Amino acid sequence: MTDAFEGSGGADLALVLSGGGARAAYQVGVLAAIAERVPDVEFPILTGVSAGAINTIYLAAHRGSFATAIQALVKEWGRLTADRVYCVRPVNLVRSLLKWSVQTWLGRRSAPATLRGLMDMQPLARFLAGCVDLTGIEDNLASRRLRAVALSATSLTADRTVTFVHGAPDVPTWERAQRVAVRARLTLDHVLASAAIPILFPAVRLDGEFFGDGSVRQTAPLAPAIHLGAQRVLAIGIAARRGSALPARASSEYPAAAEVMGLLLHSIFLDALEADAERIERVNRLLAALPAGAPAPDGLRPVELLLLRPSRDLAALAAGHSSRLPPTMRWVYGGIGGQREGALDFLSYLLFDPAYTSKLIELGYGDARAQWPAIEAFLAGEPGVMRESLPER
Repeated sequence: MTDAFEGSGGADLALVLSGGGARAAYQVGVLAAIAERVPDVEFPILTGVSAGAINTIYLAAHRGSFATAIQALVKEWGRLTADRVYCVRPVNLVRSLLKWSVQTWLGRRSAPATLRGLMDMQPLARFLAGCVDLTGIEDNLASRRLRAVALSATSLTADRTVTFVHGAPDVPTWERAQRVAVRARLTLDHVLASAAIPILFPAVRLDGEFFGDGSVRQTAPLAPAIHLGAQRVLAIGIAARRGSALPARASSEYPAAAEVMGLLLHSIFLDALEADAERIERVNRLLAALPAGAPAPDGLRPVELLLLRPSRDLAALAAGHSSRLPPTMRWVYGGIGGQREGALDFLSYLLFDPAYTSKLIELGYGDARAQWPAIEAFLAGEPGVMRESLPER
């Protein structure tokens, strides 16, 4: 039984943005369609993780209307290329591997080998510093347009998910098994920590702990928004709708490293949101089945959820664009099996380039317009406890 329904909470509306590397551009397209129809909509509660944390922090800090913020965010994604997100430093990697190998061969390994990430995230730090003014968060809190913004990261030191909450003085924090929330004045380091996929990117040190991508251990990605008081949650995922994914490919060849990496990233970014939405659906049905006047068990409460997901497999849209990777990354990608069809999944997470991300934005925009009756009813607060932009099971 999920604990994401505990607490009283007000009638706050929350936006939850999941992770997924370059695939997070899809979220921007969905939000652009919403902003076009309802330019003044407000999401008092914003939560994000991994690449979704980038979109989340931008919206939380923007001082303009929702429509203005989304227009600006679309433009920033139009400028976002791989070399503004990460750079590969193979010399550092080779040096670390050689040092470890020599120490092992000589039997003099005085300290464990460390791998601080195959890629450097400093380009992303510089990009965000140039387009996000974090003082806007305090201004939006003071004007009550914003109640709380929360970013989640995985503590590699304490082996738990930590949600950093920047909000009004009365917003709650919580502690559950392997999950804890702490108050924090959010910085760009919190964003980088939430997006630091282990092995690919170096961990970020915050308050004496090392943090990596928040999706790694996040078993209940919808919980932060609901703990913060949300009764209605709009979540945007990056997993294609059921039945829209590419068919399984039969192959007698052993999976290439790029294919395996894509599968691992899928397990990090795709599974948790789906599972948490199903738990919420079951709890909502349980509460609806209670006799009239019967108290809800354990303080549970129904939560209105609208889960929007792509109508197409996002990896398929990356086909033919591997040449847009930076030269070093393109060489690495080819060397680990990038020519295989199954490697597109891995490519789709790293392909920060308008040639690809503009397609995701267009798809998100089109999907949201196609689902507009459900979105409109949800934003209007019409009853319907659980909605999904999916075919019936």
